[in-house]
Amino acid sequence: MNRSRPRIPAKISESLHRQLSMYTLAAAAAGVGALALAQPSEARIVYTPAHRVILGKHEISLDLNHDGIADFTISNHSFCTSDVCGRSLFARPIGKNKVVGAKGIGGPFYAFALKWGSPIGPKEPFSGLLMAASGTEYGTVGPWLNVEGRYLGLKFLVKGHVHYGWARLNVAAAHMKITATLTGFAYETIPGKAIVAGQTKGTEDKTIEQADAALCTPTSDTPQPATLGALALGAPGLSIWRREESVGAAQ
Repeated sequence: MNRSRPRIPAKISESLHRQLSMYTLAAAAAGVGALALAQPSEARIVYTPAHRVILGKHEISLDLNHDGIADFTISNHSFCTSDVCGRSLFARPIGKNKVVGAKGIGGPFYAFALKWGSPIGPKEPFSGLLMAASGTEYGTVGPWLNVEGRYLGLKFLVKGHVHYGWARLNVAAAHMKITATLTGFAYETIPGKAIVAGQTKGTEDKTIEQADAALCTPTSDTPQPATLGALALGAPGLSIWRREESVGAAQ
C-alpha cells in the first residue's frame, strides 16, 4: 500500500515574501476602489439653516454652494415720487441663474411661492422675479403676501453645470411695509438632478406635489394685474399706470 508523503512547506525568501505582501495589498486596494466606483451615485443635498431678516431698502446675497460667489440676491426695494410710494420684494438671479416663476395675467414676472414638496427641476418655468409689492396707489400684490415656510425654486450654474435648489422664506406685507426672513436654503450636488422644495436629504424615490398654479390669481376687489404690475416695478412703471388711468377716464 502506497502512503502519501506529508507535504513539506516550501521556504520563501524574505524578499519574495515582501513582494507578495505588497502585491496582495495593492490588489485589495484596487478591488476596494473598483467596488466604490461601481456603487450607484446617490443624490446628496447640502442644506444650510439660516435666519436673515430683510427689511425695507435692504438686500441679501444668496450663495447656495458656499463657493464665495453669490448666486441670487433677495431685494426689498422701495421708491417714492411726489405722489406715489411703494415697496417691492424681488428674487433677482445673478448671471444665467433662474428662479421658478412665470408672467402673471397682464402683469410682471412673478416668482412662485412654492409649497413644501413642489418639484424644482428642468420641467419647471424659470422666469420668476417679483415676489410681493405694496404701495399707496395699488394696494398689495404678489404670491408672497403674508406667507410662512414657502420656497423659491432656484436653478444655478456651478462650473458650467446646472444645479437645482431652494430657499425658504417667511414674508409679511401690510401698510406699505414688507419684511422677509430667509430661514434656510439647499441644493442638489448632482448636476441636472431635480430637487423638491424642503428636501434636505438625498433620495432616489420621492413622491412630490405639483406646484400651486393658482398662487398669482388676483381677487375681484384688487386692482387689475397690469396696473399692479406697472406700479410694482417702481418709478419706471408710473408712466404706464398714468396712461392707463387717462384712457380709462376718457372712455
